[in-house]
Amino acid sequence: MKKLVLLLLLVTSLMFSQTKAKDTLTRKATIGYDKKANQVSFKADTPPLNQVSGAPPASYSYFWEFGDGSYSKVKEPKKVYKKKADFKVNLAVTNNYDNGKPPTTRPKTVAVTEITDDKSDEIASIETEEGFKLFSNREPVPEEEMVVVMSYQNLLNYVSSGKLYLFYNDKEFKKKNFELLETRTHFGEKEVQENGVACVDELNNLYQNVASANDYPSFRNSFTTDDENLEMTLAESKALFSDVKILEFDNMNAKETRNIFMTFKTTPEMIKDTSATVKMRGVYVPDRNYKNHKKKTLEMEIVTSHDPNKMSSNGTSINYRLVRLKTTNFKTRFQNNGEGPARTIRLETDIPEMFDKKTLQIVDSYPKCPICPKGENVTYSCIDTIIKKDQIHFTFKNIYLPGSNQKNVMERDSTKGFVKYSMKFAKDFHKVKTKSKTSIFFDKNEPVITNYAVTKFKPGISIGAKAGYNYFAKQDNAQSYFLGATISPYKSYRFYWQSEVYFNHLETGGTTTLSDVTLQQLNPPIILSNGTVVDAAYVQTSSNTKITRNFIDIVPASLRYNINNYIGIGAGPQFSLIMSEKTAYERYKKYYALDFNHTPPTQGDEIPSLEENYSSTSTMTPFRKVQGSIFADVTFGFARIGPSLGVRYYKNFVQGFDYCQFYAIYKF
Repeated sequence: MKKLVLLLLLVTSLMFSQTKAKDTLTRKATIGYDKKANQVSFKADTPPLNQVSGAPPASYSYFWEFGDGSYSKVKEPKKVYKKKADFKVNLAVTNNYDNGKPPTTRPKTVAVTEITDDKSDEIASIETEEGFKLFSNREPVPEEEMVVVMSYQNLLNYVSSGKLYLFYNDKEFKKKNFELLETRTHFGEKEVQENGVACVDELNNLYQNVASANDYPSFRNSFTTDDENLEMTLAESKALFSDVKILEFDNMNAKETRNIFMTFKTTPEMIKDTSATVKMRGVYVPDRNYKNHKKKTLEMEIVTSHDPNKMSSNGTSINYRLVRLKTTNFKTRFQNNGEGPARTIRLETDIPEMFDKKTLQIVDSYPKCPICPKGENVTYSCIDTIIKKDQIHFTFKNIYLPGSNQKNVMERDSTKGFVKYSMKFAKDFHKVKTKSKTSIFFDKNEPVITNYAVTKFKPGISIGAKAGYNYFAKQDNAQSYFLGATISPYKSYRFYWQSEVYFNHLETGGTTTLSDVTLQQLNPPIILSNGTVVDAAYVQTSSNTKITRNFIDIVPASLRYNINNYIGIGAGPQFSLIMSEKTAYERYKKYYALDFNHTPPTQGDEIPSLEENYSSTSTMTPFRKVQGSIFADVTFGFARIGPSLGVRYYKNFVQGFDYCQFYAIYKF
């Protein structure tokens, strides 16, 4: 008994020793504050950072919500409240160049019970943003939370009541990227149901037109714009996004600025391509009595870690059929993490050969400065572009970009910059995935290498029409024709899969077979109508068998390879399901009189009245028989799209049914 107990204890200990314990340790940041009447100084107690090897120094960035509609991005902000109340303060901490998840933070309530400083903080004006601003506290990472802020200002010269829309979850992606967890309002904004988007009959028609014009209509603007066609804006937004949050606000004073805070949780199913760009769109209607509105598109790069130096592209899911009409956008972000300002920043960016570097257009940049004139030495701020064989160098000259570790630099956003540019595809390129990275040089320091920005094409669908003739060498008098369709990825480059289905008609036999003429004794003798008694005659038998089959031929998946634009090869299995089979049998028996003028007697004239005919037809129960085969083929013509001719050899598992197929195919 003791031995049994010891054995059980040993097995149990081994089981536990081989089970990996889950890491349940959660990093937390705690809000701390020092209050003097309505003046409050905030500070966060954060956990140690886990430095990413080879990266710039790890650091935290902060986003504070003070509970009255205002916010700050500084590390230790000071806030002066203007009224007595309990304010719920939120903090979002982002870890840069750090291994691990961002620290979680619990909100903290600050009670203001007296007012001694009448110079309270006002929400900063966003008039320079044309009265509407949409931004996030950090880039989205799967299964992490982020804060999106909608800032809006009444630029009208009267008190107004209006409406706000936030569209999210691009329909471009199969699964939703965001879940809205919480909306924090501070000025009496109230939610309106989503069906308010489609409040006019005209909107549904507009939506249908927009959605059918292109798979995913492109964003015309990535900045704030004014527009008067509200129905079209809402229809276009509804075509692009699957979810919307709608809020109404009332009694907003002229020049007043307000903020709305929304916490989003990125879903586990979020697209895993970390160079992809996801979007949200905000629409601001300053006065509900009019259709004048502003719209803002927020572009965010999906990341796996919070690295301010990053390259991204909107070409992660390109429709290859429409690629000639598409301009691909790229964006390289950078941050000066030094202890002093950078005066020259050079971005050495890889350019895949499928892009036409001559079509380069700089869409936007920060620091904002013009293109440098070619062949001149300038003393003002500008961006110089140098096109090399497989790279483009962007150089910010004569700029001032503060360092995040520079003395007296409080706002980390001022240490960040970016260049956004676009290019078109070259004339001749293939459907392949590309990736490129950027080396970022701050003055004469060692470069910072970004992630890879990826461009990928949607598989697309190519439907083909196929028809031809089958030659059966071992079947008598065989005639076979077929007609069918194929499905494969659109304009595949090298290897790809193809499925096929055909209707196949096959006829075999149909040739008359004559037996030898033999002399037979007739017992009993036969008396003809003229009284002649026939007791012996020459006899010959002929027979004819014709088999007609109708098949459904199915190729579940064949592996194909395009050697070049004009020659392709392939191989795979085929299953033939017999839909119908009819066998027609005919037999004729003829009698010939004996000619006694010869010795011995020979065959004389046919005796028509003794002729015997017999016929029968049999059919097979449909779908009872399946034949299997394997094949290999080669095509000549336009291998990827368009017309081509091919020859295919089938090795059938049924003896005698090997055959060659000659066909024409057109892929659309």
